[in-house]
Amino acid sequence: MMIHTTKGKWIALILSSFVLIICLLSSIVFGYTETSWSTAFAAFKENDGSTAHLVILNVRLPRALIAAIVGACLATSGAIMQSITKNPLASPSILGINAGAVFFVVIGVVLFQLQSLQSYMIFGLVGAAVSFIIVFLLSSIGREGLTPMKLILAGAAVSALFSSMTQGFLTINEAALDQVLFWMAGSVANRPIELLNIGFPYMVIGLLAAFLLSKQMNLLALGDDIASGLGQNVILIKFIFSFIVVVLAGTSVAIAGPISFIGIIIPHIVRSFVGIQHQWVFPFSAIYGGILLLLADIATRYIMMPKEVPVGAMTALIGVPFFIYVARRRFAA
Repeated sequence: MMIHTTKGKWIALILSSFVLIICLLSSIVFGYTETSWSTAFAAFKENDGSTAHLVILNVRLPRALIAAIVGACLATSGAIMQSITKNPLASPSILGINAGAVFFVVIGVVLFQLQSLQSYMIFGLVGAAVSFIIVFLLSSIGREGLTPMKLILAGAAVSALFSSMTQGFLTINEAALDQVLFWMAGSVANRPIELLNIGFPYMVIGLLAAFLLSKQMNLLALGDDIASGLGQNVILIKFIFSFIVVVLAGTSVAIAGPISFIGIIIPHIVRSFVGIQHQWVFPFSAIYGGILLLLADIATRYIMMPKEVPVGAMTALIGVPFFIYVARRRFAA
């Protein structure tokens, strides 16, 4: 149901924020180690050193916070990409960000013997940035300049290139495959809080920049010619938003590994009830992206208990049917 009034959207935004908080707290409480709401509140009030308190504070709290912010960043970056490319199936991976981040992490493991998740994050973020620069340069070549179709084609080409090179390196180095396999599957489990401390400032800046520039995106959605006629520097705006995607998605991939489909699913859900104005699409996407990844992560703890399924596999399980539905509706139209 579409929410038409500004007051209604504010109310929905506040209620959605409460749902996000409940999901975050639920992620802290539920899991293989049996805990309760009262145990969780007691752990925050005063850590007594018990196993339950240590699990809550040192394992589940970082996991829940990472899931919430990573989900928010992936969903917002997906909304940006769909608007820039005018492609309902676009996601951060369209810029080759996932493939670039994975390739650089593999290079770091093979050539520089990386061991820590912090070093994975640095190499992953650099790989995402390098991939974006290559895609932007390739898609800007020619008389037409930067166009959505050229951006998509350049992103697909760079993704294929980096993915092929990644497979090549892993084929000749099985030890590297064993070391990075858990990260490549996409997961928010066993990520130290230090990773979030490194990436959090960049993520917040990226989200705030997207929110503040949302009206420029509204103008861009009217078409390049109209936006130019209204005094907008279309190329600059596209570059800025593409860079925001790199910061949001690149940092997320560097922390949690490649987690797919959130950037495709959430923007469609959000637009179905708040419309196409990006000053609402972006914040709602951030909130619902966090909710989806938190719920998916909670589900991974129970499907094969006591073992856990990588959350990247869970989001793919949710996202593939949705992707097929959107694709069928798109081509049927």
